[in-house]
Amino acid sequence: MSVAQVFDKLEHNFNADAAQGLDLVFQFEIEDDKTYHLVIKDGTCTKAEGAHEDPSVTLIMNSETLKGIVSGETDGMQAFMAGQLRAEGDMMLATKLGELFDMG
Repeated sequence: MSVAQVFDKLEHNFNADAAQGLDLVFQFEIEDDKTYHLVIKDGTCTKAEGAHEDPSVTLIMNSETLKGIVSGETDGMQAFMAGQLRAEGDMMLATKLGELFDMG
């Protein structure tokens, strides 16, 4: 699965109910690929390639870590503790990803 396909899967598995009233931008800097961002606004999710001018949180990882987290093989918190995942901005928002997207 390519990085672009991972973001297609995230967009497809978006939980609109969990996003009601939210206005957030999750940016993903994939070290060995491109940067993507997901705009979560009032129950919608819009995927875009490239950097956002004002992300709520930026998650920095390589494509292998991203694929592991999205497939459920890698626990995001464990990846963070192991240094495979770094976060800039509101790090607590990263914990919302599991609510907003069906990662299984």
